[in-house]
Amino acid sequence: MTETPSTPPAPQPRDPVAAFREDSANNQFRNARLEKLSALRAAGVEPYPYRFDRTWLAADIESQYADIAAGTETGLEVRICGRIRAIRNNGMFIDLHDSSGKIQVFSHKDFLTPDQIELVRLLDLGDMIGVTGLVRRTPRGELTVNASEVNILAKALLPLPEKYHGLSDVETRYRQRYLDLIMNPESRDTLRKRSLIMTAMRNYLIGEGFLEVETPMLHTISGGATAKPFVTHHNALGMDLFLRIAPELHLKRLIVGGLSDRVFEINRCFRNEGISPRHNPEFTTLELYQAFADYTDMMSLTEAILEHVAIAANGTTDAVVGDRVLHFKGPFARRSMAGLVHEITGVDFLQIDDAAGARDAARKLGCKIDGKENWGQALEAAFGHHAEHTLIQPTHVTDLPRDISPLAKVHRADPRLTERFETYANGIEIANAFSELTDPQDQFARFEDQMHQREAGNDEAQDMDLDYVTALEYGLAPTGGLGIGIDRLVMMLTNSPSIRDVIAFPTMRPITGI
Repeated sequence: MTETPSTPPAPQPRDPVAAFREDSANNQFRNARLEKLSALRAAGVEPYPYRFDRTWLAADIESQYADIAAGTETGLEVRICGRIRAIRNNGMFIDLHDSSGKIQVFSHKDFLTPDQIELVRLLDLGDMIGVTGLVRRTPRGELTVNASEVNILAKALLPLPEKYHGLSDVETRYRQRYLDLIMNPESRDTLRKRSLIMTAMRNYLIGEGFLEVETPMLHTISGGATAKPFVTHHNALGMDLFLRIAPELHLKRLIVGGLSDRVFEINRCFRNEGISPRHNPEFTTLELYQAFADYTDMMSLTEAILEHVAIAANGTTDAVVGDRVLHFKGPFARRSMAGLVHEITGVDFLQIDDAAGARDAARKLGCKIDGKENWGQALEAAFGHHAEHTLIQPTHVTDLPRDISPLAKVHRADPRLTERFETYANGIEIANAFSELTDPQDQFARFEDQMHQREAGNDEAQDMDLDYVTALEYGLAPTGGLGIGIDRLVMMLTNSPSIRDVIAFPTMRPITGI
């Protein structure tokens, strides 16, 4: 009788706390540093003190003494602090890095007490230290601080990645961003430039008379954009809430209320969608509204904002993206969505009257069609498949279909279209704007159509927002609205290939461990 081999039991996931303890206990490098930690405490040195009074940054010292000759003593006593990135000659020379740059520290028995020399011997790469001493230029030309006192500020228990190869593993860079920032100056520069871009954007709008506001992150109704929301639950109220997918409807309520004719918000949005080099579930947008304006005004404003922040980030309106140079100096090209599809494919969707014909045309063009698309969705599919990736230089794609634009005014020349545009660069959408729909009856009908789409299986369709319709019934002035995806814009202005490069802590799947 042949014995059937039994199936081995599936491996059980490791308890993360137990795994951390086990891995830590078996880490020989950590154990060696723990011994030094104990030696410091035995010598009466607290390796994690409360504060240190810094007087200079490395870059400021370098700037102050950029022109002094080799071998010069300055007589200036400084107190500096930072992370040890290199140790040479048994601690005699230390490369200390702070947030501004690097400076060399000279630790010698001529200037330090025996106890201090012993402390230096207990230092490792990655330790945070504070140094007091006089600034000089060495005979070899290196700006240096002659240490008269060394303070340990944080004993690092884990070694940094190997110096010359740095931190190249992409997964580790995103999961342990702190290591990425320590090891890779490019990552620090990217995130600092992101901050600069957002500050420039905010200052420009305030200078143009816009009022910065804040609107809710938790919504009782999913709306403001076509997307699948995240759902959470409020225990005290006993109700589900949605993380906002867009602040649009609340911002326009502020325009109705007369808070200001111009409002903007820079903040996070959340969409329960896939992750890709262009998509992260939480992302940052600028969204603004200007009363008494339409979508043509928003085109001009988009160009002005992008030109301003490009100069703030790089000193020029040109941005290098891979092997291309994008020109963010307006005016940008303006092309209709249907016109682009017609030019590229030869199919003119404006000559097709019904949804079935549009679906058939899109299917023949190789688009993925499931048979439920309306006329506008079929045109959008053809644009996404054939035209979107061709838009390299900044371009406004105008006159988007009414079917996919439930919050935009109907186009003055064609009721199938709206006064809406999306701005593309390097084949990626970076802005979306329109003449806002201000007719409450039309808005109610559009919401009803969205409800029917949701009932038919479209989980990205918007819900009916009766309070917003009520707000419109009190009167919303003619208004232009604009949204800019800050993460994608920063990608282009920093030549970053992935959205994860420009978000400090991108969404990652947890590592469970086996």
